[in-house]
Amino acid sequence: MAQHTAVPKLSFQYWLDKAVEWGQTTTLESQQDVCLQLPKLQEFLQQIYESLKHMNSTTALQRFPLIGQLLGRLCWNPFVVGYDESQKTLMWCLCCLYSNEPQNPVELKANSWILSLLCHLLSSSEWGANKVGTGTFISALGYTSADYYSKLVKNIVLSLVTELKGNQFNGLNVQGRVSDDHVNIVSLFCVPLITLPDVTPLLEALLTYHGGGSQEVLSSEFLEAVNETFLKKKIALSESAVLSLWLRHLPSLEKATLHLFGRLISTQTSSLEEVACIIKESLLPQAACHPPIFRIVDEIFKNALMETGGTPEVMTIIQVFTQCFIQAHQKDNKQHKFPLKAYFPHHHQHLVIALLKHPFDLPATLWSQHLKYITDMLKAIIEDKSVRSYTDLFESWFLFVHFGEWADIAVEQLLKSEDESSDTFLWLLAFYYNPNSDKEQRTQILVEARAVYDRLMMLFSCTTLSVADLQAAASTKTDKRQPCTKHLVRHLLISFLLFSSGGHKIAQEFISHVILASNTTNEVFGLLIRTAYRFNQLGLKNQRVVKLVNELLQELRFMD
Repeated sequence: MAQHTAVPKLSFQYWLDKAVEWGQTTTLESQQDVCLQLPKLQEFLQQIYESLKHMNSTTALQRFPLIGQLLGRLCWNPFVVGYDESQKTLMWCLCCLYSNEPQNPVELKANSWILSLLCHLLSSSEWGANKVGTGTFISALGYTSADYYSKLVKNIVLSLVTELKGNQFNGLNVQGRVSDDHVNIVSLFCVPLITLPDVTPLLEALLTYHGGGSQEVLSSEFLEAVNETFLKKKIALSESAVLSLWLRHLPSLEKATLHLFGRLISTQTSSLEEVACIIKESLLPQAACHPPIFRIVDEIFKNALMETGGTPEVMTIIQVFTQCFIQAHQKDNKQHKFPLKAYFPHHHQHLVIALLKHPFDLPATLWSQHLKYITDMLKAIIEDKSVRSYTDLFESWFLFVHFGEWADIAVEQLLKSEDESSDTFLWLLAFYYNPNSDKEQRTQILVEARAVYDRLMMLFSCTTLSVADLQAAASTKTDKRQPCTKHLVRHLLISFLLFSSGGHKIAQEFISHVILASNTTNEVFGLLIRTAYRFNQLGLKNQRVVKLVNELLQELRFMD
């Protein structure tokens, strides 16, 4: 049985009479009386709290029926609130009176009153600074009213943060003065104060606080409000606080991921550097270094890819996010961190390791060989009779989409490779643009892609070309070309313009007339900014192809 600190009932009446007296008079004598009584009052409040923390709200009100009146009056007295730790003790006492499961309208009204008092104690606006006598007292201390109450807020926040951290030892909850129920209430009354800069340290302390049980100690309203305010950039939080928020409240993580995805889709970015900047600012790549977060974010991207039918824009977003995540993982200085391949545990590990090898980690002379290695493994997986389900096929394709820069390099290598390598790279591109096709469909795609590729290679060494020549090379004898084949052919055409001498001369004319007329500006723009991004990562600046890419991008921006 818990031992309660004895609190004489007469004391309540004594201090209530004093609180009434202090609130009704503003003479110098009454102010002096307050100051003289403050040490005893604080001791009394501490005794109350030591008793209250062992009771529920109903028992507390039954034993101390005057406590609500007393605390209510003291909370509005700036001399009491400003003295030592009285403000913090008042807050903890109020938390003890809060009913976690109100049973009737009276308890609901009491909860509302308690929350309003708690918010008042943490709010720096109009704390009686204009009352006669109070302003004079504050001035005598050498403060302006705004500075005085700002310091009160900072002090109580610091005190609460210290209290919360004191309840933790090596990240675990230990027996301390603060109960999980009280922490829950503190999180609840912080909701309307979230945007106050002085309250941010308390938000972070709450987010990184872990209770003694398995259940969440912070209120869902608090977690949702913090996440919403963070996404709107109305508050700045440390990476550790954001990570803790998303780990303890998965709906916030899901909302943050969808918010980022929606922003990237709706924002008209001019480069992938800008896309990467938006992604990094979201803190999701850094948070994704924690495997559970990575898997949830990845699952959301997978659903987006399925719902949009694998559009190039979504594939590019996944590709850039993966690059940002890998960069964050490399910068992570944790002593015990997961290897990158552990983030893709359900895939063929040899393929994962090969794809994780960034193109810029290899000499350009080895790109073709590495692409053949990747293609051979993908072919083996797809042609394996024991791995023929749609899910297995999709998962292999989704893995490859994460590392789509290898598809871009495959197109470039097609135009530079020997004939014996072209079949390999065309197969890889056909898989990249349409993983769902059966063997017959894939054969048809490859036949059409091969025909276009062969005609382009016949023109590759020509120094003089016309737009009509390129249109003829891209034409088809069939009535209707599949969308995936159109994507592949456009990719080949853009690469031809960039890497052939004849293509250079007609590139701007082709973009201006053919691309604009075919309503594929966004897709071509996406191909070009991916190329520019890759060139920039390679450190290429002065080559003629880099200049051409920038000119074509400028042309497309002007069209838009």
